[in-house]
This record gives sequence, structure tokens and C-alpha cells, in this order.
Amino acid sequence: MKRISIVGCSGGGKSTLAKKLGEKLGLPVIHIDQLYWLPGWVERDPGDVRRLVAEACAGEGWVIDGNNSRTFDLRMPRTDALVWVEQPRWLCLARALRRVATGLGRSRPDMAEGCPERFDLEFLKYIWNFDRVTAPRMAAMIAAFGPHLEVIRLRSNREIDAFLERADGV
Repeated sequence: MKRISIVGCSGGGKSTLAKKLGEKLGLPVIHIDQLYWLPGWVERDPGDVRRLVAEACAGEGWVIDGNNSRTFDLRMPRTDALVWVEQPRWLCLARALRRVATGLGRSRPDMAEGCPERFDLEFLKYIWNFDRVTAPRMAAMIAAFGPHLEVIRLRSNREIDAFLERADGV
């Protein structure tokens, strides 16, 4: 498999998994957040996001990390393997808060330039409600645009590590 999409709740470890998987398989890593956001946490025009995602997915091989279900119609048909990181809500929240505490005012490597880490109550609510609100919508979009895909669900750090160990056969 040479085109891998990774989805799941923020703070679950998608970006870390994407980076490690890209390194192990020698594939470029695409972070949807870098295509979606402009400096200052400004949302990019949806048409521009779609164009950038289409260009990124045109390559022969990649690991793409991020949800943005409005681009699933572009990504899922080209995806060979879909990994859904399903870490517990408490862990996702704890990691998001730790990210803020340790990186406040600095941009992460997987985030768009000019989007520094900040405390955002709406973002924390998004994480809290992810399983109830976002996950069912994403599942429906995956079924619609990626019916050929088997969803690999990783529910713990141990499962993520085991997946990475056998990643040559993904």
C-alpha cells in the first residue's frame, strides 16, 4: 500500500503516526491542517483547500493525516489503506491540553505556519463531542467515497506501535 489516510480525533496521535509511517515506508507525509489553515488561524477558501488536497493526492504514494471530511471525495477513492485512530476521549483531551501547555505561542511542525498553539475552548468541545458528532459523519463519508476500504482501527498506543511494527505489509 502506498496511499494511506489517517483519521481520528485530535490528540489521538494521527500526526505522530503519520510521521513515523512516512519515515518507515519512505513516503511523503501530508498534513491536512497545513493545507486548511492560513497564518493567524484563518480558514483557507474551500475551493483552494480542495485544489491543494487534489494536488497532494495526485502523487503515487503518500501518508495523509487529518479529517476534513469535505475532501473525502478527493482522498478516499485514491486511498489504499485507511487507519482510524480511536484513542479514548480523556487521552485526546489530555494530549491537547499538554500540547497547549508545552507549545503555547509556537506552531507545531504538522500545523500551518503562523498558527501558534493556543487555548481554544471550542476545540476542546470538538474533542469532547468527537465520538458523538464527528465520527458518525466521517464514517458515512468514508462509506460513500471509500467503499473499497477496510478500516484499520487503532484504539491504543500498543495497537499503534504494533501497527507500525508490521507496517511493511500495510
